[in-house]
Amino acid sequence: MLHSALINVMVKAARRAGRSLKRDLGEIENLQVSLKGPANFVSLADKRAEQMLYEDLSKARPGYGFIGEEGGTREGTDSSHTWIVDPLDGTTNFLHGIPQFAISIGLRREDTLIAGLIYNPANDELYIAERGKGAFLNDQRLRVAGRRTLDDCVIACGLPHRGRGDHEQFRRELTEMQKRVAGLRRFGAASLDLAFVAAGRLDGYWERNLSSWDIAAGAIIVREAGGIVTCVDGENDPLKTGHVVCGNEFIHAEMVKILRPL
Repeated sequence: MLHSALINVMVKAARRAGRSLKRDLGEIENLQVSLKGPANFVSLADKRAEQMLYEDLSKARPGYGFIGEEGGTREGTDSSHTWIVDPLDGTTNFLHGIPQFAISIGLRREDTLIAGLIYNPANDELYIAERGKGAFLNDQRLRVAGRRTLDDCVIACGLPHRGRGDHEQFRRELTEMQKRVAGLRRFGAASLDLAFVAAGRLDGYWERNLSSWDIAAGAIIVREAGGIVTCVDGENDPLKTGHVVCGNEFIHAEMVKILRPL
């Protein structure tokens, strides 16, 4: 299918960085057997991918600001547009050779997300969305799942580990959600969890203490697939709070009802 010039820019940048990450993934198995392990290698892979994305996006859209997980904020001469980029979401998965990771690129105009891309180079799944134009997976139109009650649903979540997040709060949330759903999943890459909701593979997803680059692309992709994305309180901007919940209008409302008091 034909894409806009903007989407073409994002796809070209993601595919180039993705080729680099896919080559690096092939080295992980060899590095796993070393005493030092692959952590330093993955850090270099992450930074290299972000630099590629920065170069390609900046060349195509000079002046746009850039927020990246590795390089932080780089101001542009066009203060109204900002790329929000995670060059390797799911780093721990990548570190262990698990092919559940992605490049995530969001574009914000003022305070509004106008485009998003999520690309998993391991399986060549490419999710894209542009404001008002729908969401797509490899050119197939996406719609969120239509289930209306949680007892039929498979829901994804984050899972705080050592040194991160409020473990007690998560255990309360998990206990309440377990009582009500058909299944819970934890995949380890927030962008792909959001993409899976957009594709109808998951009925909903929630996680706390994320960064804007974890959420930006996925948020517009879910919305363009007919879903709702908010903060866990059901109202505020998840890019600002770092707490996200999403699903169709019915499942989102049910999840907020459970999570908000906790």
